[in-house]
Amino acid sequence: MIWFFIALIGPFLYALTNHIDKLLLEKYFKIDGIGTLVLFSSLLSALALPFLFLADRTVFSISAINIFALSVVGILNSLVLVCYLIALKNDEASVTVIFYQLVPVIGGILSYFFLGEILTNTQIIAMITIIFGTTIISFEIDVENKFKLRKKVILPMVAAASFWAIGSVIFKAVALEEDVWKSLFYEHLMLVVIGIFIFIFMRSHRVKFLAAIKNNSKAILSLNVLNESLFMLGNIIVAYAYMLAPLGLVLITESFQPIFVLIIGVFLTVFFPRITKEKIQTKHILQKIIAICITGIGTYLLFIS
Repeated sequence: MIWFFIALIGPFLYALTNHIDKLLLEKYFKIDGIGTLVLFSSLLSALALPFLFLADRTVFSISAINIFALSVVGILNSLVLVCYLIALKNDEASVTVIFYQLVPVIGGILSYFFLGEILTNTQIIAMITIIFGTTIISFEIDVENKFKLRKKVILPMVAAASFWAIGSVIFKAVALEEDVWKSLFYEHLMLVVIGIFIFIFMRSHRVKFLAAIKNNSKAILSLNVLNESLFMLGNIIVAYAYMLAPLGLVLITESFQPIFVLIIGVFLTVFFPRITKEKIQTKHILQKIIAICITGIGTYLLFIS
């Protein structure tokens, strides 16, 4: 049972990073800032490498095939970030992250086919419930109380959830053979390589990256370092939890992330509206709560099964 509380720390830290991402997009990278943020995130992954090396100094004794597999995980994580930022740019953080609740559904299906994990009838019903919950938040309620499909959020977030689930399956398969520290080391190393590639070969992102540092160096660097530190810590905690319980069960704890994001979002909107401002009218809050509750029921069914 202790794995559940350990894994729960991850989504709380991720929730904090969601609001920092939104702040960065709205205040510092409002125009064409997604590529620049991906570049920041990738390069700052280098901060984790010394600590991961100290945690396991045998990181270089790993098979070539597993290095390749973890490199794929790093690429998938970059794709998750790109898709997520596209969605976040078009909507609120508390709406965007609800779609991450599809991760345990996709992860459970992949684990069934590739890791030999068993899905019970209860788990299948739970997955359908989670999908129904995310469907509720897929529609935006406008000022005239009409429903409009959130196309600019649904497509990128379904892609992000899929990439995340695939990466988690690959990560666990390698981590079970090697160990969690080696796996994290090469995952972050690949992210740094991706950042270097973007910096060297994508001139527009390089120019915006250097301009952002020049114009708002202190604020941008501070927020990005804090953001990446929280995210990396969350990754390490969740990765450790993967070793304590089945993948699908650990992934469902990440469905608590929308709850944390909503609570933080309401708090910031009420007390610190200059940082972020979400829609907190009754109809919007109710829609989010209903979606979270339904997906929460699905999460509970997965947990007890």
